[in-house]
Amino acid sequence: MKTLEHSKFNTKIKLLYLSLSCLLFIYGSQNITAQKRIYTVVLDAGHGGSDPGNLGNGYKEKNIALKITKEVGVLLEKNKDIRVVYTRKKDVSVDLWKRGDIANSVKADMFVSFHCDSHTSNAYGLGTFVLGLRGNKKNLEIAKRENSVILLEKDYKQNYKYNPNSPESLIGLSLLQEENLDQSLQLASLIQNQLVSNLKRHNRYVKMDNFQVLRETIMPSVLIELGFLTNKKEGRYLNSKKGQQAMAKSIARSIEKYVDQLKLNTVSVDNEILIVRKKTSKRKLIKATKKIEYKVQIASSKRKIAVKSYNFKGLKKVERVKVSSYYKYYYGKTTNYTAAKSLLNKAKKKGYSTALITAFRNGKKISIKEALKTK
Repeated sequence: MKTLEHSKFNTKIKLLYLSLSCLLFIYGSQNITAQKRIYTVVLDAGHGGSDPGNLGNGYKEKNIALKITKEVGVLLEKNKDIRVVYTRKKDVSVDLWKRGDIANSVKADMFVSFHCDSHTSNAYGLGTFVLGLRGNKKNLEIAKRENSVILLEKDYKQNYKYNPNSPESLIGLSLLQEENLDQSLQLASLIQNQLVSNLKRHNRYVKMDNFQVLRETIMPSVLIELGFLTNKKEGRYLNSKKGQQAMAKSIARSIEKYVDQLKLNTVSVDNEILIVRKKTSKRKLIKATKKIEYKVQIASSKRKIAVKSYNFKGLKKVERVKVSSYYKYYYGKTTNYTAAKSLLNKAKKKGYSTALITAFRNGKKISIKEALKTK
């Protein structure tokens, strides 16, 4: 009798062990899936082929831009969380619209274009540029005018969910431009500050300008003027292997820092599992989660826009919150992170590609990681 009971007990233990092993495998698989968020970086070497760029002191901008671009790519490719795409890896000519099209087609998280400057004087130093939009009505008019060619295309209504003449589209365009501009400025500042502080380069600061190649992209984008080839000393530095490697290392580090900042809004399933597995009563768990609220930020702008669904591509329950001189626009509100992910997917399907989940504790913004660790 004892032997039979002992055998049954052993069988139960084995089944329990098997069940736990299966659960751990499932959790592990989920965690691996969660960690597979890859950030796509498009690197654009300016000029190329029949277009040499500037020829200060006999140097060719197209060659220097390509060498530094590829150096940056080699360093970034070592990061398992980053996918690198090049607009060109050889001495070939690539149209400006095509460069942007490459970035848009791979749904890049950022676009970085490399150039070298020139001037009639002995100017020197480096600067980083973003597309100049904020407070510049002329640029918005240019964007509207260029987008209006859509109307000339056959079957444009089937090919585009966009009417360049509608008030809703103009508002959406303005918000998207400003949202990308904020993120572009963040990336540009990281690159500029790293190059200036690490390599002691002369600071020409982050500026805004209407570069065509930046206008073609629909994600955070920057253009780096690495220095002046027309300045003999700077030209020699940019043309040297030592200078190219030093600049590439600094730029790659900046891009990785930007990716790390993006990760703050990427949730590891691990944290979710830990919360579920804690021996907390249902009553206590409900009480705890009420402290945390998740919202989906779909836009940030200096413009105060009525939170009507027709202003936000049909999305309802949009909230406007003023933060300093900006208005943040949030879609939805939930205490459940899984539900927040559904809201995020819906927002992205509507065209808000830069939308992200944000978390608040008692009205104060906190990181997603901190929110999921809250007991």
